[in-house]
Amino acid sequence: MTVLETPKNSNITLQREVDIVWQNCLKMIRESISEQSYKTWFEPIVPAKLEGKKLTIQVPSQFFYEWLEENYVHLLRKSLDYAIGRDGMLEYSIVVDSGNRQKNEPQIAVNMPPVHSPQYAKPDNHNADVVKNPFQMKDLDSLSLDSYLNPNYTFDNFVEGDCNRLARAAGFAVASKPGVTSFNPLMIYGGVGLGKTHLVQAIGNFMKNKAGGKFVLYVSSEKFTSQFINAIKNNSLQDFMNFYMQIDILIIDDVQFLSGKEKTQETFFHIFNHLHQSGRQIVMTSDRPPRELEGVEDRLLSRFKWGLTADLQTPDLETRIAIIQKKVQAEGIQIAYEVIEYLAHSIDTNVRELEGVMISLLAQASLTRREIDLELAKTTLRHLVKDSEREVTVDTIIEAITEYYKVRTADLKGKSRLREIVLPRQVAMYLAKELTNLSLKSIGYHFGGRDHSTVIHAIQTVNDLMDTDKEISTAVAKLLKMFRK
Repeated sequence: MTVLETPKNSNITLQREVDIVWQNCLKMIRESISEQSYKTWFEPIVPAKLEGKKLTIQVPSQFFYEWLEENYVHLLRKSLDYAIGRDGMLEYSIVVDSGNRQKNEPQIAVNMPPVHSPQYAKPDNHNADVVKNPFQMKDLDSLSLDSYLNPNYTFDNFVEGDCNRLARAAGFAVASKPGVTSFNPLMIYGGVGLGKTHLVQAIGNFMKNKAGGKFVLYVSSEKFTSQFINAIKNNSLQDFMNFYMQIDILIIDDVQFLSGKEKTQETFFHIFNHLHQSGRQIVMTSDRPPRELEGVEDRLLSRFKWGLTADLQTPDLETRIAIIQKKVQAEGIQIAYEVIEYLAHSIDTNVRELEGVMISLLAQASLTRREIDLELAKTTLRHLVKDSEREVTVDTIIEAITEYYKVRTADLKGKSRLREIVLPRQVAMYLAKELTNLSLKSIGYHFGGRDHSTVIHAIQTVNDLMDTDKEISTAVAKLLKMFRK
């Protein structure tokens, strides 16, 4: 009698299928979010099973599930449409950890119902209601097209400060009266992670809700270029042009990537002219002001300057504190002010990095079941810094100083005026100024809340001693080499 092993093989096949489906989901997800957010919120997920068009995924906690639902539900919906189809469904299985034992059976299951959105629909010759390719449509009035806006980006959760006040005010004016103000086009520029995309999408969301049926479209310059190239290959360039010329409010992100693309620029030039002359609103972002955009035609640059150009700058300390407080408030959790202040002083580069640290801190607290205190904040920050280009922090400098001079961290941050304490403290401040981008005020904060004048005095003292004291000069050189190797 032959023994069939179908069940075992069947299980292997089913698991392979669910893995393939989840990998297809992750492919789209990874392209849409930062690497840090991907590692924090999607790498821990385990694909459990696939029953028909219902995918079950395991998440490590209730908090984890709630975070996904609040922040990534639209992205998950889109990835399901891509991997399974528009009838795909998602079920969460929460894994409860009890000591050393894990209960893998679902503790709570939440179904994500199918969303019949035209922008996600795959071609179906048997369904007459499916919307055709928008580039082939002659009239957009009756269509319900995707604006590609993230509903989480609003003016309400955009923290205003001196660093972004002009841009935010101009954005709100444009959102309130699209195409009417003199801010057309509106160009928002600034470095990475300063909130350009958040602000222009907030403009788009406000317009979409208030503009009385007008069609808003958010598109990156890379996607615009890709669509243009496909239109040429498919001999549908006129359809492409017709589509964009019917848009009421066009938001195009990262226009610096149009640099060097002559044909794409020429097409965008004609679209820009038509929209502007028709009283439609144009909003753009760039990582630099128009005058510094190389490889962009002069006639296009001159049009970029027709309206208002506003910049976003690195957030100051007060704005960084406000951003963290806003995030904490949104999550409905309590964090001591000293922790918020520590994070604000330690991360001074951009909003995205600050939010990334906050996300990781919340995740650490949830997964390890710890309260968010100063120790956890320092541990989380130290872990993230090791994986980033910013390898030096005030804390790592203090650790090196305490080991080199055989003093205690508490003494460096305390009020002792003994020379054997004062000198290491001054050297540490000097190194912090040399090796980090922190302001003098932030450096002083890490040394017991000293003011910037104390830090300036310490730096000048060490500079003077390096010229006259060979021992100190050698010590500073060794410490610098330790961090720069």
